[in-house]
Amino acid sequence: MEQIEFYLRDVSKLIAELPVAQLKGLVDRLLACYDEGRQLFLMGNGGSASTCSHIVNDFQKCIYLAGKRTFRCMALTDNVALMTAWANDTDYEQIFAEQLRPWVQPGDLVMCVSGSGNSPNVLNGASLAREMGAYVVALAGFEGGKLAPLADEAIIVPSDNMQRIEDGHMVILHVLFWRMLQEVEQRAQG
Repeated sequence: MEQIEFYLRDVSKLIAELPVAQLKGLVDRLLACYDEGRQLFLMGNGGSASTCSHIVNDFQKCIYLAGKRTFRCMALTDNVALMTAWANDTDYEQIFAEQLRPWVQPGDLVMCVSGSGNSPNVLNGASLAREMGAYVVALAGFEGGKLAPLADEAIIVPSDNMQRIEDGHMVILHVLFWRMLQEVEQRAQG
């Protein structure tokens, strides 16, 4: 019982310390991306891949239902055939960069989700996105790893426990989605 309470207290503390002003700024950036018909791309490995897939479902379906206009977003984690083709024919470190290359444009938003902040395929994807003129957001843990300095902005869940970091990332993305959804709903009603 004590260990469960400790885990819940620790996650609650991490969530309570998230940078509210920065989250508000990201909501504004997501809304601008939506308003301008830009694209949102997400990438991550393992649990972070699932987080990316989950939130794209929310952004794409729910934003459309609320605003009757599609939010152009994609999880680069979802095309298994393409990921394995790039991994097989080049190497695993290129699976996100090569998926981004034909699609990403200046002004698009690329969210890189990496607990460690050191996944080579995410780092390569972030680098390509920056080269192509996209705005790169890093969600990381520990101290941000190599990813934080590659991004235009980073939100770091200050923990060395991967599960708590992943919990924080899902909360961050749900907050961003929820606030964006509220704004789109208000516009549709007004």
